[in-house]
Amino acid sequence: MTDPGWYSILPPVLAIVLAIWTKQVILSLFAGIWIGSTILAGFNPVSGVASGIDSVIHVFSDVGDTRVLIFTLLVGSLIATIEHTGGVRGFIHFLESRRWVHNGLRAQILAWATGLVVFIESNITLLVAGSVSRPLFDRYKISREKLAYIIDATSAPVCVMIPLNAWGAVIIGLIASSGVENPLEAFIQAIPYNFYAITAIILSAIVIWKNINLGPMKKAEERTQGGDILWPGATPMVDISKEPVVDEPGKTPSAALMVIPVVAMVLMMPLALYITGDGNLIEGSGSKSIMWAIIVAIVIAWVMNFIYGEHSANELMRLFMKGASGMLPIATILLFALALGDIANLLGTGVYVANVVGATIAEPLLAPLVFIVSAFIAFSVGSSWGTFAIMIPIAVPIAVTLGLPMPLLLGAAISGAIFGDHASPISDTTVVASMASATDHIDHVRTQLPYALIAAAIASVGFFLAGFIA
Repeated sequence: MTDPGWYSILPPVLAIVLAIWTKQVILSLFAGIWIGSTILAGFNPVSGVASGIDSVIHVFSDVGDTRVLIFTLLVGSLIATIEHTGGVRGFIHFLESRRWVHNGLRAQILAWATGLVVFIESNITLLVAGSVSRPLFDRYKISREKLAYIIDATSAPVCVMIPLNAWGAVIIGLIASSGVENPLEAFIQAIPYNFYAITAIILSAIVIWKNINLGPMKKAEERTQGGDILWPGATPMVDISKEPVVDEPGKTPSAALMVIPVVAMVLMMPLALYITGDGNLIEGSGSKSIMWAIIVAIVIAWVMNFIYGEHSANELMRLFMKGASGMLPIATILLFALALGDIANLLGTGVYVANVVGATIAEPLLAPLVFIVSAFIAFSVGSSWGTFAIMIPIAVPIAVTLGLPMPLLLGAAISGAIFGDHASPISDTTVVASMASATDHIDHVRTQLPYALIAAAIASVGFFLAGFIA
């Protein structure tokens, strides 16, 4: 690491500014990599290009980072396999045929509970919860905007607090790259300080319980009760009337095609942590365990499809590659973000920011500041994972250098990224929530924003108070 100077903040600042201005996260991240590599190369811009490319390639020299990148692609393969082989449709039929849901309140509870239970990956959570609940919401005249809000409030906020999934693997990897000896333990210690995620989940439950409809959501509920599913002129992300019927009459796929692979993945994760940690879950390898878990889930999904005799190996391989390709943009963002984080560490960005902040800002205000900055970045660029990669390598050194509680600042960085991702109209999870609910995307953003702002305000107060107590 070089002696940190003011120029050490240029790479992340450039990446942030360009991402906000252009909305091109990948190009903006590489611009940050290039300027950082140029500084490390003695301010030679030509050498900076070559060094920047090498720094991206160098990410693969870390086996933990490589596992996380491969896992990201495999998640797409698992999603595609479960969806296209009928697992989601079978699960919906299982719930409806048993009449477990027979009114609007229970339909909302189902959507909320699904977000808590299916915590493997946020897009899986959204697609499963939306697909299962949408017909029930329409039947009992609950607005699709309300559905989109409920599943959005229980997807990323739940996933980000679980170390046994893709989100946990990514964050643990970033914590490890910041020089923390036991990143899994640090992640677990930060969970109670993830104030925004906790507040968003609890607030959504209260909204269901008390039927709290604020502003645009109240109008959407009144419209739906009046018999109009969407506003006139609204454009749903998915046109339900044109969705193809893929199942033969009288032949419904088994819910086991979804349930068993997901359960196997959930159970495999702690088992793998136990094995890789030589009997200690905390010391287990998060990246290795999540890799084993996703592979086991995919293998089981394939075997079950062979047993049912519905799909050939060629069809399953086509789904495998299609699903992986769908996650390629996210994997690329993560790759470039990891490279930028490595360069920031070499430049001493975190140490420099810690020294400046420590001399100018009162310690109790650091956690709220980290939360606000992280939220602004995530809202502007629409990527929580990209924000993790920018803010975690800054927040962790601040805590270490100033002797502050690392879990608090880590929780603030993660919470801010989740709020920005939750509220941003260009966030992938916000878009998928609109898609899974078959509602107009802008209508979802408008109706959800008041609830997200309330949760963010509560979280800000929480970080302010924690800064005095911790």
